[in-house]
Amino acid sequence: MVELERPRFDAAAFLTTAGLGRRIIQLAPKDAFFSQGDFADSVFYLQKGRAKVTVVSATGKEASITLLSAGDFVGEEALAALSGVRLATATAITACTTLKITRMEMIHVMHKEHSLSDLFLKFMLERSMRIQADLVDQLFNSSEKRLARILLLMAEFGEPGEPEQYIPPITQETLAEMIGTTRSRVSFFMNRFCKLGFIEYNGRIRVHKSLLNVVLHDRLPQHNAEQSSVHRHSRR
Repeated sequence: MVELERPRFDAAAFLTTAGLGRRIIQLAPKDAFFSQGDFADSVFYLQKGRAKVTVVSATGKEASITLLSAGDFVGEEALAALSGVRLATATAITACTTLKITRMEMIHVMHKEHSLSDLFLKFMLERSMRIQADLVDQLFNSSEKRLARILLLMAEFGEPGEPEQYIPPITQETLAEMIGTTRSRVSFFMNRFCKLGFIEYNGRIRVHKSLLNVVLHDRLPQHNAEQSSVHRHSRR
């Protein structure tokens, strides 16, 4: 008796289609994938759109932790040995399409199919490296340079091959939360980037690749007393 060969598992198909223990959900801007304090019973795979992860302190202060784009997982804390509650809130910035996978189904398939567990491990390693880079950025770079880095990271979420990228809609308050400064400082830096030709405001924000000079080479035109003032303020 000839044993039938088991069909080859397709990780891409698993993450883009509904099925046992998983369903596709459409989210409008500002809709939540989950909220801080919810029971962590599922993992989400973002198929399309932009989202952010935020936390709220005991005193009610909100901080943005990271931005998400298509191909990212979120809610991975549900896979911990003892599932608990969500430690953060994930919210859509633009219209999103996401695959919600139950904790049990994700654990089962990861144990059974190495292609999915390899893909998930690669994502987790990349996220760990991103978090480490964010920490170094927060500890050692000026707020002006941190803003430039965030804008460049967001611009990379656009269509590949475009020389200059638009970033998803985001408020100056959110940008301020992400880089640890005030909205007024973000406004000051954004206006400065505009005047220097690094970005454009035209309904949406377009980021030029020349902004890389701020992050990679710390190149900002010297303007005597004005530059000194900017440098002093950007360290706050």
